[in-house]
Amino acid sequence: MARGPAVKIILGDSERSELEMRARRRKIARVDAVRAEIVLLAADGMNNCAIAATLGLSRLTAGLWRKRFAKKRFDGLDMALMMSRAAARRARSVTRRSPKS
Repeated sequence: MARGPAVKIILGDSERSELEMRARRRKIARVDAVRAEIVLLAADGMNNCAIAATLGLSRLTAGLWRKRFAKKRFDGLDMALMMSRAAARRARSVTRRSPKS
C-alpha cells in the first residue's frame, strides 16, 4: 500500500562529496556506508523499491533513511547521536519512575 511519493532529496556539492566519501571509506561501519548509498541513490531519483532492490534491503529501510536524511541531513544518519538520545530518554524515564524516599 503506497503512502504517497517519496521525499525528494536534493544534495549540495559538499553533501554529495561527503556521502560519496562515506560510501567508499573502508574505515567506516558498513551500515553507515549503506545509509550514505541510500541517500545518494535517492538523490539520483531512484524510488525506495529500486533502492531496496539495488542494495539488497527492504523498501522500508530505504524509506526510513531517506526520510531521516531529508529531515535532519547528516545528523539523521548519525547512529551515535540517535543512540545517545535514546539513552537520555531511558534515563529520564527511569528517573521519573524511581520511588520517592
